[in-house]
This record gives sequence, structure tokens and C-alpha cells, in this order.
Amino acid sequence: MLATVLGAMDWGFRVVLATDVLCSSADETHDSLMNVYTNRFGQQVECVTTETLLAAWPGSARRWS
Repeated sequence: MLATVLGAMDWGFRVVLATDVLCSSADETHDSLMNVYTNRFGQQVECVTTETLLAAWPGSARRWS
């Protein structure tokens, strides 16, 4: 996933990660990457929960509930 995130950033895309659906083969690696995404790339990567993402999605019925 790191390569995908970095590639998207290189192309100038806004990257939004749903943190509660991501996993890794090792907890330490996962926790380290989440730390890098939020602290090092905080201007380019937004980490949110799936609920937050769906609530903000354009046209989402959940947005109005």
C-alpha cells in the first residue's frame, strides 16, 4: 500500500485512507505506516474511518442522517 499512496501523491492526487479497513502482516509495520501517513504526509494524506468517509461522500444518504 505504501507504494500506491506514494505513487498517488507523486501524481498530485488527494489520498484518503479508510484506516479501519487497512491491515498488514505485522502490527508493528501497520502502526508505523499509519504514523508515517498521519505525521510525515499529513498534508497529502488524510486518514479517516469508513464511517467518516461515507458520511462525506457526495450524494450519500448517510450525510443527512
